[in-house]
Amino acid sequence: MSAPGGRAAVVTGGSRGIGRAIVERLARDGADVVFSYAGNKGAAAEVAEATGAFAVQADLTDPGAAERLLETALERQGALDVLVASAAVGFEPAAIADTSLEEFDRVMAGNARSAFAALRFAARTMRDGGRIVLLSTVNTVRPGPGIAPYAASKGAIEQLAAIAALELGERGITVNCVSPGATDTDLLRSTNPPEALEQISRITALRRLGTPSDIADVVALLVSPDGRWITGQNIRATGGLV
Repeated sequence: MSAPGGRAAVVTGGSRGIGRAIVERLARDGADVVFSYAGNKGAAAEVAEATGAFAVQADLTDPGAAERLLETALERQGALDVLVASAAVGFEPAAIADTSLEEFDRVMAGNARSAFAALRFAARTMRDGGRIVLLSTVNTVRPGPGIAPYAASKGAIEQLAAIAALELGERGITVNCVSPGATDTDLLRSTNPPEALEQISRITALRRLGTPSDIADVVALLVSPDGRWITGQNIRATGGLV
């Protein structure tokens, strides 16, 4: 279940957490990977050194950042075969009544708008037979208080993937979402107290938090030849958190 060697891949948000695990897995499978990072140059350098992937600084809340990232990758690699939009902006949990419109716009820009821009670029430039995976979240079907902009942005991503799958299918390009459950990342720990994470583990069928590599392995399947008949789907990689 490995991606074909030499495929040109772009991963957004690849310096930490799930994105980093995806970069590591795709590079291990033989892909030529370009990945973005928002601001942690040290972490990005570590990933680049460990994997041979190429790091590009891109703050995806900037309206033009996604296009510039993909233009840089296309210029460097000469082709685009795999796109994984895994970047997600951090947020402070807050009730809708206490959330500013500026915060809503920031989260939507960093998640939904950047994914749309990357998807649009890929639709115009990706080689036939390519693979696109957009990262969503279990929170679109398991909502909770305080996460409205985040969940809304990910819900938009799911619709983008479903529609793009229909539009790009005649070219053999597959488009899917992966929706992680509670995955042990900095973002999860920054928005949940330890006791909440313990409770989540107890109600998850496999009785633990997910790991970034758990999610990366699902992505690797979808972008591999074995994923050729899977498109327009939202794969809930949750360990049985339903």
